[in-house]
Amino acid sequence: MILDISLASDVSGALAAFSVGAVAGLGVAVPLGAVGVLLLHEGMARGWRPALAGATGVAVVDLVYAAVAVIAGGAVTAVLSEHQGAVRVGGAVVLGVLALRGLVRAVRSRSAAHVPTPGGAPGGAFYKFVALTALNPLTAVYFTVLAAGLGDRLRGLWTAAAFALGVFAGSWAWQAILAVIGSIAGARLPAGARAVTSIAGYGVVLVLAITLAVSA
Repeated sequence: MILDISLASDVSGALAAFSVGAVAGLGVAVPLGAVGVLLLHEGMARGWRPALAGATGVAVVDLVYAAVAVIAGGAVTAVLSEHQGAVRVGGAVVLGVLALRGLVRAVRSRSAAHVPTPGGAPGGAFYKFVALTALNPLTAVYFTVLAAGLGDRLRGLWTAAAFALGVFAGSWAWQAILAVIGSIAGARLPAGARAVTSIAGYGVVLVLAITLAVSA
């Protein structure tokens, strides 16, 4: 009987931690930033398979950051706070280069009246979005603060793991929606319109990169 009560308590705690993690994953994913814009563009330009692979890459990084936040706690916040400026500048540079390269390709494609047909290897998109998401380790601070606020509710291996998995589920669900929306839009838009949306999308990413650099 004691074992049954203990098991029920563990399961209940893990489910609660998973639910909190799912909400946290949505909380960090829903605000549309550079990664979200690029994920929409991935769907429009290359189709749903690479876009969903990219969505999975984003969610995997969020899972890792959530796990690190639960395990390392305040140490993560301290380290990142000391290097916050450098992190922002590095992220701004990479996003700026990516945006400029994308703008050049999109303008050339429009001038040549040719836009690449959707398709491509999902693996490349996965690793690209893993790298892009990892450029914003301040996400780990978000999870660290949340984990600290939850306190004893995340004590123990099962609840910590459930929280991280919940973050993955919440983040992936939203990123997958963006990927599907992008792929549907890309399939229905004519080639010229896809070129225009590519220019607009990379333009937004460039603005976000400048904003990130100024705020460093």
